[in-house]
Amino acid sequence: MRFKSLKGVQDIFPPEVFIWQHIENIAREVFQKYGYHEIRLPVIEVTDIFSRSIGETSDIVEKEMYTFEDKGGRSVTLRPEGTAPFVRAFVQHHLHNGPSPQKYYYLGPMFRYERPQAYRNRQFYQIGIEAMGSENPQLDAEAVSMLWTILKRTGLKDARLEITSIGCRLCRPEYKTALQKSIKGKLKDFCEDCRRRYKANPLRILDCKVSSCIKARKGAPAILDYLCVECGGHFNGLKHNLDLLNVSYVLNPNIVRGLDYYTRTAFEVTSESLGSQKAVAAGGRYDMLVKEFGGPQTPGIGFAIGMERLIPLIKDSVEEAQGPDLFFCPLGREASEKSFVLAEQLRAEGSWVEMNYDSSSLRSQMRKADRVNARTVIVLGEDELKKGKAVIKDMQNKKETAVALKVKDILEIIKKPS
Repeated sequence: MRFKSLKGVQDIFPPEVFIWQHIENIAREVFQKYGYHEIRLPVIEVTDIFSRSIGETSDIVEKEMYTFEDKGGRSVTLRPEGTAPFVRAFVQHHLHNGPSPQKYYYLGPMFRYERPQAYRNRQFYQIGIEAMGSENPQLDAEAVSMLWTILKRTGLKDARLEITSIGCRLCRPEYKTALQKSIKGKLKDFCEDCRRRYKANPLRILDCKVSSCIKARKGAPAILDYLCVECGGHFNGLKHNLDLLNVSYVLNPNIVRGLDYYTRTAFEVTSESLGSQKAVAAGGRYDMLVKEFGGPQTPGIGFAIGMERLIPLIKDSVEEAQGPDLFFCPLGREASEKSFVLAEQLRAEGSWVEMNYDSSSLRSQMRKADRVNARTVIVLGEDELKKGKAVIKDMQNKKETAVALKVKDILEIIKKPS
C-alpha cells in the first residue's frame, strides 16, 4: 500500500526549504534587534480558548477548526491561529508580572479545515509576534515598522501597508448600528452567511470575499468616522509615529480582521500578485483579551506573516543556496579512510564537508560533487596518499591548487572566496 499526504498539507524539501530558512533567519535577526524572545507553544489547546477569543460567529470557529473529543472527553482543537494560545500561556504562567512591554515571537504550523487553494493550505505556517503591556501607539508603530523591515529584507516588492482603527467597545456599537441601517434594505443581495451575520456580527460583512457582497456593501459608512475621542487620538498617534519612521501606508477602513478580539489598530500588508487572497501579513491590537482569559487588564498588539503567501512573492529573488565547501572523491579503501578522518576534522573547524561513500569511478564522483553544488573538490588516490599532497579544484573557476593533506592548509584554501 502506498501512503500519500493528506489533502491540504505539503512536504517541503530542498531547495524550497532554503527559502523558508531565509525568511526565518531574517525574522530572527530582526526580532533580536527589537528585543523579542522566542516562545514555543502547543499546537493543541482546549477548544474554548478559540471559541471565546476568535468569536462564535467567525468562519474559523463555525466552519474551519479541527476540533475533536479526546479520550478524556475534552473538546480540543488544533490551533487555527497563534494569539489565543499565547494569551492563555501569558496568563497561566503569570508573565504579566514581568516588566512591560514584554515581547515574544513564535514560528510554526496552524490548522484550518478550508478548501485548499493557491496560497492557502489546511496546515499552514506563520511567523508571529506579541507585544504586551502598553497602549502607547508608538508600540503599534514599532511593530508595524518591524514587520515592514522583515518583509523588505526578505526581498518582497510591490506590497503595500494598509492600516485602520476598528475602535473599541465604546464606539463600535454605534458604528454597528449605522452599518446595519445602511445595508438593511439590500440584505437580499448578500450571501447567506452575511445575512446571518447581519444581527450577530455585522462587521464581518465587510470581510466577505463574495463578489455580490462586495458590490452590495459599497457606500457603507466607514468606521473611522465613528471613533470615540480616545480611539481617534490613538489612531492619530499611530499615523504620526509611522510618519516619524518614514513608513508609508494607506488608509483602508474596510479592514475588519477575521478575529473578534481586535480593538483599535488593525493592519495588513497586501500584494495584488496573490489575487483575492492578497494579505501577506496582518495584525492588530487586542487590549481586552488578557482580562477575558482571567488575567489583569493588559493591552497587547501582534501580527502574523503567512509563509505560504510570502514565499511565492520572493522565491525568484532569493539566491540559490550554496553547496558544501569541500567534496572528497576518494579512490580506494585507504583514501576513503583518510578522507573520512579529514572530513570530520574540517567539520570541527566549521566547514561543510561531504565525501563519496561508495566505490565508484572518479567520473561518477565528480558528477555527484557537481550535483550537490560543491565549491571545491579533492581527488584522493594512492599517489596523493604517498606524497601527502593533493589538488583542490575550484568547481566555479576550475582553478587547481596543490595542498598538503593537513587541516590547516586545506582550510586556508577552501575558506577563500572563489
